[in-house]
Amino acid sequence: MPLAVNEIKKLIKESIPDASIEIKDLMGDNNHYAATIRSSKFNNLSKIEQHKLVYKSLKGKMGNELHALSITTEGK
Repeated sequence: MPLAVNEIKKLIKESIPDASIEIKDLMGDNNHYAATIRSSKFNNLSKIEQHKLVYKSLKGKMGNELHALSITTEGK
């Protein structure tokens, strides 16, 4: 079962409360998304560390309920 945008946002916000999140459904199938996430938690972290924080917040749903997610992260 695909993961809805509001569920993705909820999972990210639980781990990164100050995140501002924009998500686009790339294929119209609720399964291929692009997300831009801004948070002060990303300040002074490498892109790899920033992306790891996002993937960790998804609690193992990446590759299962969530098929494809392109991530762009930025500090605040």
